[in-house]
Amino acid sequence: MKPHWPTVAIVGVGLIGGSIGLALKSRRLAGRVIGIGRRAASLAEAKRRNCLDETSLDLATAVSEADVVVVATGVASIPALLERVDAAIRPGTLITDAGSTKNTIVSAWEKGRRLRRGRFVGAHPITGSHRSSAAAAVGDLFTGRVTIVTPAKKTPATDADEVGDFWSALGATVYLMPPRDHDQTLASTSHAPHLLAAAIAAATPAEARQFTAGGWRDTTRIAAGDPELWADILLDNAAFVAKALVRIARHTEKLLSAIAAEDRQKLTELLKRAKEDRDAVGS
Repeated sequence: MKPHWPTVAIVGVGLIGGSIGLALKSRRLAGRVIGIGRRAASLAEAKRRNCLDETSLDLATAVSEADVVVVATGVASIPALLERVDAAIRPGTLITDAGSTKNTIVSAWEKGRRLRRGRFVGAHPITGSHRSSAAAAVGDLFTGRVTIVTPAKKTPATDADEVGDFWSALGATVYLMPPRDHDQTLASTSHAPHLLAAAIAAATPAEARQFTAGGWRDTTRIAAGDPELWADILLDNAAFVAKALVRIARHTEKLLSAIAAEDRQKLTELLKRAKEDRDAVGS
């Protein structure tokens, strides 16, 4: 099968980057997958798991050989990495990322658009795990899951289409959304829920932990994510996260009021509405 892209370079080969490599290789979408990182041991683990064909500690040299570059690191490091990638690639190289916030990243790129060598379109695959290393990578991580592609106003439609095709080829269902809209939406569906999971985990008395079961563990699973990575996400999207938390607080107050008043009918009504909203999402 002829590969879609002769060479794909992945900057950052953790869970997401490693899974991209596995998907590219298992689907025969790339002739060559190069993993780029800062630590030889992490890259060796990714290669051992067959996420990559080659590894490199030299970003500039590796991306200069690529037809597509994917930056799959924490959001705080992505703008600077995009600058380094753009300085080293061949003109016209397609670039995307996998950051969980988009407005800051896309805005930083757009400030220098006139001088860019590459064609960058931001993206966020909405999938993952509380585990972050290549040891957790799976080739079907994106299959049937949503990836949001976030072109800027001046992004050529053909570039957005090509980046959408890349993520679609990995198995994702692709949606296009402005970067700011993405951040507002994900504040409600991902970022604020992470804070709530962390709060529940932290508020549970140590002596009660031995009595936790599926409900507690399902609710708090994401709190086991990398604190450094999540601090960067939450601070980068602070305004929208704060608004999402205010909305959650309003609903919490309604529940508290019903309990304080011992109003079973009101409490049941609120719980029923929440159940209907959750059921609407599916399993």
